[in-house]
Amino acid sequence: MSENKNTVLDEFQRTSNELLIRNKNILDSMTKMTDSCARVSRTLVKAATHCGCIKIIGDKQQTSGISGMDEMKQHMKSQVKGSLCGNCRDLLEKEIGRNLFYLAAICNALDLNLYDILTSEMERVKLLGKYSLR
Repeated sequence: MSENKNTVLDEFQRTSNELLIRNKNILDSMTKMTDSCARVSRTLVKAATHCGCIKIIGDKQQTSGISGMDEMKQHMKSQVKGSLCGNCRDLLEKEIGRNLFYLAAICNALDLNLYDILTSEMERVKLLGKYSLR
């Protein structure tokens, strides 16, 4: 890891490095991160289909007649109705946390600093603004 900046993110990355003893293998971390991504999606689907605290609207978003990016930003919707109940929120936070843990493990294996990556991406997004859309 690069220079420590004593942030929560750096502390999290150091902790994940200390906790991964048997499974420091990058291939293991990659597959576990992929699995955790699927679990995040599954938890969201369960919140909609099993619990019902949210609804996910899969309709096509209407963009005809919109002239500019600012108008588009105001017009587009997240397609989520409602809000997560306490149980679904806890489950989703746990799954996202697990995903971040394996992301940190991959960064550790490659001597990348998650904080540096995040700040670089934030600078890039700010520089490109609304044109940074992928």
